[in-house]
Amino acid sequence: MLQELVSDYTTQKQQSLMQMRKGQLSREAFLAEAAGYISAYYPAGQEGQKKLLEEFEQYIFGYSRLSALIDDKTVTDIRVVSYDNIRIKRKGKRMAADTAFGSPKEYRQFIDYIAARNQVNISNLNAIQRFTDNESHPDFILRFTLSMPFVNTFSEPYLCIRKIPRKFPQIKELIGQEMLSRETAELLIRRFRQGSTLICGGNSSGKTTLLNALKETLPDDMAVLVAQQADELTTLFHPDMMFLHSLPGAGEQQVSYDLEHISIAGLTMDVDFFIIGEVKGAEALYLLNAAYTGQLCAATIHAPSADRAPNKLVDYAMYESRYSRDELMKMMDCFQTLVFMEGYRVKEIYDCKGWDPERKDLRYEKIF
Repeated sequence: MLQELVSDYTTQKQQSLMQMRKGQLSREAFLAEAAGYISAYYPAGQEGQKKLLEEFEQYIFGYSRLSALIDDKTVTDIRVVSYDNIRIKRKGKRMAADTAFGSPKEYRQFIDYIAARNQVNISNLNAIQRFTDNESHPDFILRFTLSMPFVNTFSEPYLCIRKIPRKFPQIKELIGQEMLSRETAELLIRRFRQGSTLICGGNSSGKTTLLNALKETLPDDMAVLVAQQADELTTLFHPDMMFLHSLPGAGEQQVSYDLEHISIAGLTMDVDFFIIGEVKGAEALYLLNAAYTGQLCAATIHAPSADRAPNKLVDYAMYESRYSRDELMKMMDCFQTLVFMEGYRVKEIYDCKGWDPERKDLRYEKIF
């Protein structure tokens, strides 16, 4: 019945749904209308109709069968492999979720709905989409990666959801969570303000969490600009912090702004501290140029070990650069602090001692 009701509201009653989304119809009025519609067309008894309305409310204003997982503060990631195979990461451990969609049809209907709700085109021209919902949940920003059957080996969509807490932990809380000691925190805060910092590590290692906390320690009289692909970095207290995010194109006629574009724009905005949430491409060159000219910078990058992070950033910078690899590696000495994260812990910290012409490589001293 829920599938039929959702289908009704996405076809013949679509106008009511659109009015509610545009704010022309309040949530209360929309649900009152839905209750009347259920009463008239869904003879399931009073209790059955009440339950159907509750499920419909959760579907429209939440995320259907995934709502409980999104509400659960111990769950950080949700992966829908198929309609009846939903996996989660809870406190760093992957496991099966205790829920599933009723059928492939219900799951596909859900995918179509969240795409429409987030104004995302999932045609064959846009079969892989990344988008962010930063409005619907009071506690989390939701980052979605969706791939459709057009590019999947199997016939169902894949959906991955990363939950980013709105009230991200501050340095004091990270000390309490044993990500780092008080002495290590004081060392990082001091170095963060004195020179550029590169934070590296694998997936879910705590890179973004640490960067989010460190940037909140910057003085109020410092202008900060954050460029990021998804809205993972936010601020709780800083009065002079701007945030730009990339905008992927959706079809030939759609406007597209990638991290390279917004990094170039950001460098003209009179900032004291420039941050890239995660380096993934040619934006590395503009980050490196900014740091090399004395601009304080910080970024995160995926790397399996600390010694591979500078090489990874230089690889990205070479996409758009006329510099040689050695020239770019020499420029990397402007990143004075290199932090390696593993298992939600600060594992290692290195101080860059500059370029070694004999070894043709950067020299680092391990300070933690």
